[in-house]
Amino acid sequence: MRILVVGAGEVGSSIAGSLSDGHDVIVVDVDPERVDSLTYSEDVLAIAGDGTDTDVLRDAGVESVDVVIASTDDDETNLAVCGTVDTMSDAFTIARVKNTVYLDTWREYEGAFDVDFMVCTDLLAAEAIVRVIGLPTAQDVDPFADGLVEMAEFDVPANSPIAGETVAEADRFDELTFVAVIPDGADHAEIPRGDTVIHPDSRVVVVGRPPSVREFARSIDPESAAGKVEDVVIVGGSKTGELTAAALANRGIHPRIIEYDEQRARELAERLPGATVYSHDATDPEFLSREHVKDADAVVATLGSDERSLLAALLAKREGAERTIAVVEQMRYVDLFETVGVDVAVNPRQVTAEEITRFTRERRAENVAIIEPGGAEVLEVEVEEDSVLTGRTIKEVMADLPDGVVVGAITRNGDYVTPRGDTVVDVGDHVVAFVQASALDEVTSKL
Repeated sequence: MRILVVGAGEVGSSIAGSLSDGHDVIVVDVDPERVDSLTYSEDVLAIAGDGTDTDVLRDAGVESVDVVIASTDDDETNLAVCGTVDTMSDAFTIARVKNTVYLDTWREYEGAFDVDFMVCTDLLAAEAIVRVIGLPTAQDVDPFADGLVEMAEFDVPANSPIAGETVAEADRFDELTFVAVIPDGADHAEIPRGDTVIHPDSRVVVVGRPPSVREFARSIDPESAAGKVEDVVIVGGSKTGELTAAALANRGIHPRIIEYDEQRARELAERLPGATVYSHDATDPEFLSREHVKDADAVVATLGSDERSLLAALLAKREGAERTIAVVEQMRYVDLFETVGVDVAVNPRQVTAEEITRFTRERRAENVAIIEPGGAEVLEVEVEEDSVLTGRTIKEVMADLPDGVVVGAITRNGDYVTPRGDTVVDVGDHVVAFVQASALDEVTSKL
């Protein structure tokens, strides 16, 4: 496909880099320095100019592109880009926004703003936070096959019972498949074998039925993953914090929100009857002690400032909070947050870039999750007559596929099927597979 990305900030650059392998990508940005940087770092055509300018869009070949992604940091600019493109091209338009009002309008009135697909940064971040809260110890969680299958990533601490075990020793679950291991410091995911050692501080990626994934989480950290999540403290009443609280309340969890600004605290209390809202400084150790923040199952820092969110998360950790999650505005700080003691760092721009990349790639699959580092993917495909999978065993299929593929799960007529070498795949089955980046094009064309 030919893809035009408008905006070469963190989101646009990430999208362009992810899609440039296998697609013709053109990027437009008003900042010449960003354009020069992207030209040198990625295999894309970068053009300096205003993405709402029809002359610039013509120079970028908008009439012949298949998809246009408006990913600047300004909502109105992104909507204007999509509206302008709609008058010039038949391209599928994708807009990134922060304001949920635009998303609500787009959902209510199909085709509003001439946008074909819209993603909301704050909502995506909140959804990512809620997923990892729902599975203690997980770094990331994605559902597949209408929730029958789950993909989860876990860091393995040095004191974990499975640290030092082989994959064969740690794989004690019938409805679970180890699809990847990422050693500490590695730049890509590796396909595990039975004798692969799970070293301390490595990351493992598993695919399986949700109950089995949860059991595996308990094997990594029996204490942290043992109980049900009931008490979540959200530090900061930002829009992401509000959306996170609302999503938790919908799951039957009664969140506590700490917001310094009294007016904002009153607004949150009115909008979120299922939450308890405090107007106080969340970096006050005496307040944290008095409100028993140490007893929370998870503390989420969404203060809008990386420095303050880091401080709040580390103070909660020092108080004894079971798990800390922080929203990090700058992508470059994600690894730093997790290195200094925050359990999970969620970057809204990164989550947005992954969602847009995922949606673009879902045009060739039912569902996609991207594994970083390295750009590997977990794909869900519905098996059709012409698929290499049809009527064959997994063992036979693997002989015709390149290295770097693991079939993690199969669902058939609403039932979960554990893939084995002698499992025969039928038309209509949903197959969830891990595929390394180097094998993606060949594998997706065959599946």
